[in-house]
Amino acid sequence: MTALEPRDTGVADLAHVPSAAERDESTVLSRSYRALSIGIVSVVLLIAFEATAVGTAMPVAARELDGVSLYAFAFSGYFTTSLFGMVLAGQWSDRRGPLGALTSGIAAFAAGLVVAGTAGTMWLFIVGRAVQGLGGGLVIVALYVVVGRAYPERLRPAIMAAFAASWVVPSVVGPLASGAVTEHLGWRWVFLGIPVLVVFPLALALPQIRRRAAGPVGLAREASFDRRRIRLALGISLGAGLIQYAAQDLRPLSLVPGVVGAGLLVPAVLGLLPRGTWRAARGLPSVVLLRGLSAGSFVAAESFVPLMLVTQRGLSPTLAGFSLAAGGGTWALGSWVQSRPRVEPYRERLMTVGMVLVAAAIAAAPSVLIHSVPVWTVAVAWGFGCFGMGLVISSTSVLLLRLSAPEEAGTNSAALQISDGLSNALLLAAGGAAFAALGGGAVAHTTATAASGSAHPAAFAVVFLPMAEVALVGAWVTTRLWPGAGMVPR
Repeated sequence: MTALEPRDTGVADLAHVPSAAERDESTVLSRSYRALSIGIVSVVLLIAFEATAVGTAMPVAARELDGVSLYAFAFSGYFTTSLFGMVLAGQWSDRRGPLGALTSGIAAFAAGLVVAGTAGTMWLFIVGRAVQGLGGGLVIVALYVVVGRAYPERLRPAIMAAFAASWVVPSVVGPLASGAVTEHLGWRWVFLGIPVLVVFPLALALPQIRRRAAGPVGLAREASFDRRRIRLALGISLGAGLIQYAAQDLRPLSLVPGVVGAGLLVPAVLGLLPRGTWRAARGLPSVVLLRGLSAGSFVAAESFVPLMLVTQRGLSPTLAGFSLAAGGGTWALGSWVQSRPRVEPYRERLMTVGMVLVAAAIAAAPSVLIHSVPVWTVAVAWGFGCFGMGLVISSTSVLLLRLSAPEEAGTNSAALQISDGLSNALLLAAGGAAFAALGGGAVAHTTATAASGSAHPAAFAVVFLPMAEVALVGAWVTTRLWPGAGMVPR
């Protein structure tokens, strides 16, 4: 779960004395902004609901489609294509305006849901998730641009707070509702029910976006697409996809796509992320790296929690989803804590504490593989882990803007999102490979009513424990977030 932030599009608010009309429009729900605000927040709400609900339905879908061994692909496929979508949307929005990128992204997201919901094989299901990812990447960045263009500076914090709040209810209700739908109507309706709901927010928001944020601005009127960045984005997506395939195949021949994928991925990453990111250089590179380590380790671990509870402890999808439900509230609480002015001098320490909580939660989750450990242990641990994520994820966004020159804010924000999405894809691929290597595919034959705990519990442990180690590396990176001596944060 990641709150959306506005991208810097080069449009500055000119200092002036507010008119009477402007004073009357002092909130995001004032008459001029009401339709736009409700529309775009509703889009985020639906995306948040899908993101939180899909994890609960995924174990049943994978088992029914005989694709548990490909389980990680269903998640990482989404993140892989979203990387390309993010870069494409940035180029598209800056040069043509956000309207086209937003509508195309929502259309692709809805089409992916339909493909996944009607899939007859696991690979077709994964294709649907990949189409969803492309749409999701387009939508995220396009919304950044809409906020930057359509709202004055004084209203942007409020609309961003609404974006963050829109994740709380889905985080609590989404897994439970998804579990109930999966049990009583079938997992396919978790995917097929959402596309129809997106019509209402679009009808509200699109006319306002067309009036307030359509078209290029400034120098972008003369600029063409940066083909080099598009090629690098394509290299990241193809490279990450090939590496994931190699990780899942686990045959000697799979080394070939793995090597080709690495050859595409490495130069693309070096070209799109700040110099020094992978060696945790002080300042901005470490902020970008921390975002990847925190998000990747947490998402990779969380993706396997429902599957572990359903197959190893015999929980229903509804109860398995409930184990993640409290996390939405504690994540929001962590985000609120880090936003308090009084804690600003201690931001780095808070982020260290946050990463330690994340590592502890991930390490504690596989304890339920021991049947004497209560199942509710996962819910408690995940609540603390989400609180830590709330401290860290929001703080990386704050620090990124603080350490960025105004003319670099857009590029650096894109780098932050790329680090987030790429780490999700790669760590999910690594976790999926380890899961499959230790016989994870055999859990497909373990039913919810006959889970005995003997069906390859090590396959789950080998996912969670390395991710806890990645989170501990993130705790170390939190000590390198400020520039070195003699360098003043901007």
